[in-house]
Amino acid sequence: MDLKDKISFGFALPHRSIEPMDVGVVRQIAQRAEALGFRDLWVTENTLDHVFCLDSVVALSYAAAITTRIRLGVSVMVLPLHHPIHVAHQLATLDYMSNGRAILGVGLGRDSHYQEFQIPRERRVRRFKECVEVIRALWTEPKVDFEGDIFQVKDAIMMLKPVQKPAPIWFGGAHPDAIRRAAAIADGWMGSGSSSTKAFARNVSLLKAELERADRDAARFPISKRVFLSTHENAEVARADINRWFNIVYRRPAGADGSGLHGTPEQLRAQIEELVETGVSHLLLNPVCRYAEQLETLSEIVGLR
Repeated sequence: MDLKDKISFGFALPHRSIEPMDVGVVRQIAQRAEALGFRDLWVTENTLDHVFCLDSVVALSYAAAITTRIRLGVSVMVLPLHHPIHVAHQLATLDYMSNGRAILGVGLGRDSHYQEFQIPRERRVRRFKECVEVIRALWTEPKVDFEGDIFQVKDAIMMLKPVQKPAPIWFGGAHPDAIRRAAAIADGWMGSGSSSTKAFARNVSLLKAELERADRDAARFPISKRVFLSTHENAEVARADINRWFNIVYRRPAGADGSGLHGTPEQLRAQIEELVETGVSHLLLNPVCRYAEQLETLSEIVGLR
């Protein structure tokens, strides 16, 4: 059985790289991934970054304009850094302009983000939860009154609504508390690309247990993982690609073998199969270089062509 018949696959829109990104490659990948049948395109949010990175919503808006069917997601937007009214309007606009293809992924981010954006780290979970509440209210209610500890909204009207009803909000985060929040109030969950397969499998088990506790159907709850990877006929080339990525981007030399997938196409298929066995329903394939070449190879590996 082809892997595509077991789970769905997304593809990372080229947006974050060690070298500056060629816009022609972004366009090529967006259109070719759609033609091959990948379910969605994804970007990250990394605003102040030591490597090249496009703005998430702008990049997805560009992708929306040059595609017609493929879904468009950000995973994750560091939600407490933003005002929820702005996020609600941005993503509703993206969903409207793409005819119902947007997915908002959100998370708490790292401690450094709060210093960079001069947002208090204290009560960040409360800020996060209130952001989600305000966004959903603006997406669904004709007039919003919200009295929170952080945000107060009075007689707020946002006539623009998402095409999707409801528009999905996925959560990220590997901390047990983050996973419990996802099971309680999110529409899906995506594990990080820096997590190992073993750690991810433990998190999936916890998530499914929490979904059951919340009386939610795990079979209908998207469970995903970003997968940093490289494949090449020469396995050492693929390993060098991943090693360079984790060394420069994450400053974690051990990440190449602990988190990233690498090897020949045959080796990579076996590694993806291992991830499928953890209980995911979706994987986001994120090559770290040679995007067009690896898009074609990966589509063969998972059975899309």
